[in-house]
Amino acid sequence: MNDKHARFLLTQLLSRTQDGQLILDEGGVARTYGTPTGAEPLRAHITVNDPAFHRSILKGSLGLGQSYMDGVWDVDDPVKLIRIAARNVHRFDELRRTFRPVLAPVQTAVSYARRNTIERSREQIAAHYDLGNDLYELFLDETMMYSAAVFPTPETSLHDAQVHKLDRICQKLDLKPGDRLLEIGTGWGALAVHAAGKYGARVTTTTISTEQHALAVERVRAAGLEDQVTVLLQDYRTLTGTYDKLVSIEMIEAVGWRDFPTFFRVCGERLATDGVMLLQAITIDDRAYDVEKAVKSFINQLIFPGGCLPSVEIISRNTARQSDMRIVQLEDITAHYVTTLKHWRETFQAATTQLEERGYDERFRRLWVLYLAYCEAGFAERRIQVGQLLLAKPGYRAEPQWELAGAPDPGTGARRGPRAVSDPEGDVVAA
Repeated sequence: MNDKHARFLLTQLLSRTQDGQLILDEGGVARTYGTPTGAEPLRAHITVNDPAFHRSILKGSLGLGQSYMDGVWDVDDPVKLIRIAARNVHRFDELRRTFRPVLAPVQTAVSYARRNTIERSREQIAAHYDLGNDLYELFLDETMMYSAAVFPTPETSLHDAQVHKLDRICQKLDLKPGDRLLEIGTGWGALAVHAAGKYGARVTTTTISTEQHALAVERVRAAGLEDQVTVLLQDYRTLTGTYDKLVSIEMIEAVGWRDFPTFFRVCGERLATDGVMLLQAITIDDRAYDVEKAVKSFINQLIFPGGCLPSVEIISRNTARQSDMRIVQLEDITAHYVTTLKHWRETFQAATTQLEERGYDERFRRLWVLYLAYCEAGFAERRIQVGQLLLAKPGYRAEPQWELAGAPDPGTGARRGPRAVSDPEGDVVAA
């Protein structure tokens, strides 16, 4: 497709923009599409630096990411741009669902060819998490938590919100001294150190990132917890032993959709008959899951190779079919991720000089600014969500009666009441 045809098609698409305004500036000529409306009107100004822009954008999110990284276009506010796109993408969702029966066999065949074997999983994790601990130290807080924090008040600092999140997880697990806790997905060791140091648990934690493993071991040693914490460099599928409690914080997104059944089977096998698991997971809308799971996107190609977001329905289905666990609590913390990502993005954008000094070039910086903005916008528009699920074995009898206090919406400060959770058949199982 040449630039002329691409420009025509893109103009037709942009002319349908609703609930937001896009200003497209090319060669000094500005064209406006849509109208900012509602309580939070959105407007984004795009500057086209190369005619290849039109062809690139028609390639979807992957073309969007590649072209921005290469400087083909600029935007004054990438978060607002992606939020406007999220508000308008539903029309394409319907179109993609229409063609799903035709595309499904091809997508399935490709997914089997690229299944996340143990070796491939190591390579894919290394592509993101082994970029260098010094990179993550530039924009994460002192805990080095790379997952949604929970802000008890709008004024809470990112560091305090991450510590608050760790406490809530340990409290939901009813963690006690001597409990054998398995963590799948170590990160940089914050949860393991917190659970052992503050709650007296005996922690076994595993990661397949060599960079994360090295720093986690160092942090455990610095805390004087070598006798209580074991840090493994091991794939979750090769784990053995039985544990009282299990936790996995935003690791499931790297499992791959063909291996969701394996993940839940392994988790069920590792837990004692009266054990409980806390799963913090980023999820996609149930209605978009089948379409999105095998699509080549900006995120699963340029940021998290091989990644796939589950839906709540997929988690519920695999819990029921692959294990004897049941869901006893689900808490939506999506609003807190918007705030978390805003902290990360602003800190990252302020670190341009440090990035250059550490060898991260301009293309890398642009890619990551867009990635952080892309995620922030996705959560803000609820295109994606994040939740904490408590999964229990048959002998578990400590189901929480009420949602834990202390987690108001970071935007309003209002405290949320207890929420109901349904099992795969739709019956309420907890409140």
